[in-house]
Amino acid sequence: MGAIEDIYADLETDEVAEEEFREAVEQKIEQMGGLADEETAAMLIAHELADGEVNGVADIEPGMDEVKFIAKVMAVGDLRTFERDGEDEDGRVINVEVADETGAVTLSFWDQQAASIDDGQLDVGDVLRIKGRPKEGYNGLEVSVDKAEPDDEETIDVQPGGATTIDGLTLGQSDVNVRGLVLDTESVRTFDRDDGSEGRVANLSLGDETGRVRVTMWDERADRAEELSAGTAVEVVDGYVRERDGDLELHVGEHGAVEAIEETVEFTPETAPIDGVEIGQQVDIGGVIRSADPKRTFDRDDGSEGQVRNVRVQDQTGDIRVALWGDKADKELQPGDEVFLADVEIDDGWQDDLEASANWRSTVVVLEDGATTEPVDTAGGSGGAAGGASDGAATGLDAFADGETAESDGGTATAAVDGADDGRSDDGDGDGELVEFTGTVVQTGEPVVLDDGEETMSVETGATLQLGQEVTARGRVTDGRLDAEDVF
Repeated sequence: MGAIEDIYADLETDEVAEEEFREAVEQKIEQMGGLADEETAAMLIAHELADGEVNGVADIEPGMDEVKFIAKVMAVGDLRTFERDGEDEDGRVINVEVADETGAVTLSFWDQQAASIDDGQLDVGDVLRIKGRPKEGYNGLEVSVDKAEPDDEETIDVQPGGATTIDGLTLGQSDVNVRGLVLDTESVRTFDRDDGSEGRVANLSLGDETGRVRVTMWDERADRAEELSAGTAVEVVDGYVRERDGDLELHVGEHGAVEAIEETVEFTPETAPIDGVEIGQQVDIGGVIRSADPKRTFDRDDGSEGQVRNVRVQDQTGDIRVALWGDKADKELQPGDEVFLADVEIDDGWQDDLEASANWRSTVVVLEDGATTEPVDTAGGSGGAAGGASDGAATGLDAFADGETAESDGGTATAAVDGADDGRSDDGDGDGELVEFTGTVVQTGEPVVLDDGEETMSVETGATLQLGQEVTARGRVTDGRLDAEDVF
């Protein structure tokens, strides 16, 4: 064989026929004014054909000039028209979602290509050989298609649409349905778009038996974040997956929905022991609120007002102060509440103490009575920790949606705190009993909260007390709160 035949035979692409390859070689020789022979021109053409080929969808990046890849059609969008500046004829575009075993991406077909697809010349399940230009689109990565041809011989092992679990989500995936448990919600936020219109967005955190994901809802769908409450089982319909700061997010736009369902959804997170966290980590912790400070507001550098509230969370291994920022400072948390805090960042806090920061990406779940979680043993006994002990114990939320009590390690799991028996003459458990409780003031206001190092007590009193002051409150306990007759 000649040089052209040998180089063509070594090509790892069948994008062009040998006759087209020969024509391209002749054009290259002519372009170079005779400075290249057939072999050199053939090598240059082969290099151009190979340039831009990727191993899979996951390798596509916005900065690439051109990419070539094979993918299966997962969904075909609707034809949209738009006005072009200075032209009488409207432009046309249609988006097609494609995927392979590594990920998914949106294709943009323009004008005549779009019209052909709208006429039914492309079906879900078709496999395409695609050449196009990647870019960052409105909803994430897109590929503007220059050329796309069907390939009936290639097999790609992905299935279009349908339900999936949270751990099955992949970047670029669309038209996915996910069922989960609402763990946390945020308020609606507004923003200005480039075209001058106002956009709306809100988030909620969703969990299932495989993991958690942040759900971002746009415009009219944003109201669902304020209509749904934690503990509600829902199904996200026709969502699409995007990436933010290295994490996958499930987005819901005008074609999607978040609907409540009458089904039980389990969510069982794994938590890290508090005594094992280190600066710089992003971890999940759980435990009981020992103390809760009042919310504070502050002025940011840009003139806006922020807010933060500090609480102290304890599991059987230790305790840590947690700063709740923004909307999370509004959560109704009281000493004795059992909580699960996901994706908190561990920072260097006050007086070289570690501090956990619950920011926009964090999830704060207040466990209802009867939710599946092991009790915190504040006396250091053998009870399991809500935050997860070093032996792998984990906070469970199996009954979070319906308030049922589940069994854990052969016993009934509750959301109570096991108080230590310190030998006081009263047991402090019965309503209406006269008791004395001595401890340090860890929260002022209504109620005052005292902490004796082993348990906390909410105290109703008109006395003026200061944080850090050690006092004894005497009175009767009703519904877990001490109505102080005397404080000394």
